Formats: sequence, structure tokens, C-alpha cells
Amino acid sequence: QVQLVESGGGLVQPGGALRLSCRVSGTILSINIMNWYRQAPGKQREYIATMYSDGTTNYVDSVKGRFTISRDNAKNTMYLQMNSLRPEDTAVYYCNLVRYRDSWGQGTQVTVSS
Repeated sequence: QVQLVESGGGLVQPGGALRLSCRVSGTILSINIMNWYRQAPGKQREYIATMYSDGTTNYVDSVKGRFTISRDNAKNTMYLQMNSLRPEDTAVYYCNLVRYRDSWGQGTQVTVSS
């Protein structure tokens, strides 16, 4: 059974940075396509970034140049480095694997506010 556990969220001022982690168990992370999503209050869950098994990445325009997705194969953990945070980045952030698209963690709350 695949399990995903997100962590690293918190309250940060505009312009600040956070690094989110997603610890994966039940599968080998490096052979999977990894995604990050977020869900703001009152809105639908939104896709924001992908890392393919070969290491290539893709981002939505709203986070391109500010967010970086990565992974540590030894720790079976994926990350989302978020820089230059904006109030509109406030959301619950989730990781997901395409092969196990029905498996979701509890998410981690990110609040960007002064």
C-alpha cells in the first residue's frame, strides 16, 4: 500500500521561502512520476509541478521560476522548494504519484501573510 506523508508547511511572510517534503512508502519513488498539487480555501485542487522518472520537470506558469521540485532517492522523499512566496500561494499542499493517483496524504498547510 502506497502512503504519502507531507510536511514542512507553516506561516511565512510574503517573499519568504519554505521547503515541503513528501515521504513515500510502498513504492520506489525514482520510478514514478511525481506531482505536487495545492488547494486554496474554497477552490478546487490545482496541479502545480511534475518530476518525471528521468528527472525532467514541469511547472505551471504561476510558480515557474519560484518553485523547484526534487527528490532524494535514498530517502524515498520528494520535495518542493518554494521561494518568493506570495499571499496567493496560501493553500494546503499535496504530493501525488501518477501510478497511484488515488493515494493522497493529509497535506501540509502553507500560509503566506504579513
